[in-house]
Amino acid sequence: MSIAADPYGGAPIARSPVGLPAKSLGNGALWVAAFLSGFVIEEPAPYELYMVLLTVVWLACGLKLRREFGPLIICMMLYAAGGVASIPLAEKMGDAMMYIAVTGFLAITAIFYAAIIAEKPERCRVIQNGYTISAVLVASIGIAGYFNLFPGAEYFTLYDRARGTFQDPNVFGPFLVLPTALIIQKLLRESVLRNLLLLLPLAILLLGVFLSFSRGAWGVLAAAVLMVYLLALITEQNGLRRARLVFLGVMGLFAFFGLIAAALSIDTVAEMFQQRARLVQEYDGARLGRFARYALGFQLVMEHPLGIGPLEFNKYFPEDEHNVYLKGFTTYGWLGGIVYIILAIWTVCAMVPLLFKSRPWTAFTQCVFAVFVSHLLLSVIIDTDHWRSMYMLYGLAWGLIAAEKLGKGRSRPTLQRASTQS
Repeated sequence: MSIAADPYGGAPIARSPVGLPAKSLGNGALWVAAFLSGFVIEEPAPYELYMVLLTVVWLACGLKLRREFGPLIICMMLYAAGGVASIPLAEKMGDAMMYIAVTGFLAITAIFYAAIIAEKPERCRVIQNGYTISAVLVASIGIAGYFNLFPGAEYFTLYDRARGTFQDPNVFGPFLVLPTALIIQKLLRESVLRNLLLLLPLAILLLGVFLSFSRGAWGVLAAAVLMVYLLALITEQNGLRRARLVFLGVMGLFAFFGLIAAALSIDTVAEMFQQRARLVQEYDGARLGRFARYALGFQLVMEHPLGIGPLEFNKYFPEDEHNVYLKGFTTYGWLGGIVYIILAIWTVCAMVPLLFKSRPWTAFTQCVFAVFVSHLLLSVIIDTDHWRSMYMLYGLAWGLIAAEKLGKGRSRPTLQRASTQS
């Protein structure tokens, strides 16, 4: 290992024996982690195996656990502890232990992302790049699967819906929303003509979300993009640029509906859309449907302080909870359920002030906030407990919160200029 001077005049940086800066190796490893997060069609997924190795290596190299994201660490530990306490209540101890072990692992990944972002917030660009490329590739695979563009492509669909490299279309669709929001925000902040090449990956991502035929994904996309757009309007102080944002908003709606109209011109797409566009499906409003299970489920856990055990809810009712807040109580007991709600509210409240700070990563912060809040709303009707991307969002959020508390990036340009640099 050799030592070389930082080209920007900072402290010397370590170099590997082959001459690559350790910083570049670390960023490359982080990029791979973000990229692999889109491939979870089988378990254990490559993402899990890779993250175990990456976390161990990074901790061995001195990654710091800071008090600035202490709430995340404490809440994740208490959440997992609630799950451990509920394991003896499960009929199949082995399956229950494995489920809580996965929760513990995902909690560690959230803490890992918080630690690396808190240390160097500019790493968000590495994660953004890896995540976006992964999402475009995953969306392309899902679209190809839906239209059966190659032999065996139907493997990437489920129930005639695109699922890409995920087990479920309801996970595939929301995974694509963060890079979609990031691209849209870049087009809002910067010249569209200079970023025309971004329109192709944007169209792929939007079509991927649409073909997932996930009402939750559609809602997450709409809510996240609306929040990003409103934040752009609120933080823009120049009148002409604000008028430009209004114009882009109108044109964006026309382009989006044009893309949807083109997709609906295909009969199979139109039929599935007509079926999935209904607000309340039969399995939602049935006697023991999704909505009825919410009320009955909360009544059940009122009598079980330790919960009813992991993977036990479907033994009481026809299906699982499909509500992460209810699952917090059934699987992790009163401790886990209350802690999860506290963590969600705490994260949102701590992020709000960051949305209007003048930082180089403000644009990224705004997108993470918008997608995170959208996922919290989605969690009312879908179980997001073991979504890798959800734990990544928690980690990114608390990394950015910690970076602000540590005073990173405060002597920077105005919000407008800082946002366009992200």
